[in-house]
Amino acid sequence: MSHGFELAPAKGPAVPDHPVLAAVSRMLDRLNSMLLKLSMAALVITALVLTYSVVSRYFFKLPTDWQDEAAVFMLVGVTFFCTGYVQSYRGHIGIEALSSLLPPKLNAVRLFVVDLVSCLFCTFFAWKSWTLLHEAWVDGQTTSSTFAPPLWIPYGMMSLGMTILTLQILIQVLTHITNKPAGQRSAP
Repeated sequence: MSHGFELAPAKGPAVPDHPVLAAVSRMLDRLNSMLLKLSMAALVITALVLTYSVVSRYFFKLPTDWQDEAAVFMLVGVTFFCTGYVQSYRGHIGIEALSSLLPPKLNAVRLFVVDLVSCLFCTFFAWKSWTLLHEAWVDGQTTSSTFAPPLWIPYGMMSLGMTILTLQILIQVLTHITNKPAGQRSAP
């Protein structure tokens, strides 16, 4: 069992052999890096907003009605905006019990099938997210609080994040199909 402490740090996402896939992968890597930095800032802002809320309620007896939804909205963005970045490093939780038991070729097939099923699921999830965004936008849906921010904000972040995750997994699926076996690759 590996806990990751003995592993060398990742040097970056794997680059596909196919030039078009490699170019798309590099663009997606830049977008993922930008969203990661935005998410880090949003996480700090969320902490500051919640700290302000606690301090203002406790010391000044000033109620706030906006901080919970603002924090939840930012956490939705952080969660969904970082999924593509994490997937590019294959950092999502996975069951690795079989990987050490299977021969390398069979393990490669297992990885391909997992990526393909994940891509199909994420495609469906992204599509449903976009339909929720459309409904919230067209109907002018808001939360039921007195602050009442529009629901298109979290649905938009969810839709964009799931679309980026789907594209990241699709690139990995296409990389499985187009990459040459390790022994046939030319030196960089």
